[in-house]
Amino acid sequence: MALADSLISAEAYAAIRLGGGALALGMIVTLSRQSLGWLTNGTLVGAVSLAVYAIGFSYGYLRIDAGLGALLLFGVVQVTMFAAALAARQEAISVQRWIGTGIALAGLALLLLPGSVAPSPLFAAMMITSAIAWGFYTLAGKNATNPLASTAANFVYAAVAGVIAWWFVTLVPAAGSAPTPMTAAGIGLALTSGIVTSGMGYALWYLILPQLRTTTAALAQVTVPVITAVGGVILLGETVTATFIIAAALVLAGVAFSLRR
Repeated sequence: MALADSLISAEAYAAIRLGGGALALGMIVTLSRQSLGWLTNGTLVGAVSLAVYAIGFSYGYLRIDAGLGALLLFGVVQVTMFAAALAARQEAISVQRWIGTGIALAGLALLLLPGSVAPSPLFAAMMITSAIAWGFYTLAGKNATNPLASTAANFVYAAVAGVIAWWFVTLVPAAGSAPTPMTAAGIGLALTSGIVTSGMGYALWYLILPQLRTTTAALAQVTVPVITAVGGVILLGETVTATFIIAAALVLAGVAFSLRR
């Protein structure tokens, strides 16, 4: 909403979002450990991929519908993580899992695509880059021995990269573009996203990841748009349509079929 309504620029949103997550998680870890030793728990892959994900995500949604953006994001994440699993030969991917993933992605397309318009290739590329980066961030989390400290450290280093990107774009503005005003509402939404949705959510994700197979972790993320849509129905009173019911059933059936033994 902050980006679609031009309440804040994409680079500022990404930097503040990352900074909010870094501040909240950093305070929690520091108070629990009484030291800053947790900063060594970050990884280069984790920090860089988190920064690229946040920046690409923010720019991608400037010109892409929410539904199509989510489909690109979660679809490419599947491809990235399945490809990584195959390349590393860390697990055999059965025909059943491929079929189940296809069913789930078909349901996701049915849920998210209606009403979307063809995206700009540039902004679609940004969203795809963001998705690949998120796939790498997820893969890096499978080796995390201290999930909370790793997430906090990655956020700190990614926030530094985000601030540098923000400074660079401000210093060298795009030709013919007017600067986007930074409003209190935009800052508030970026901070809320960084502290609650991103910071705490990603820490929980890193806590769960070591127990999951790579393709299972990929499949789990396909359910996120469905859960979000259900939340909209329950909390916001959004309309339940036949398309929504069929799409949600396809996604959940695809995931269940993939994981069935």
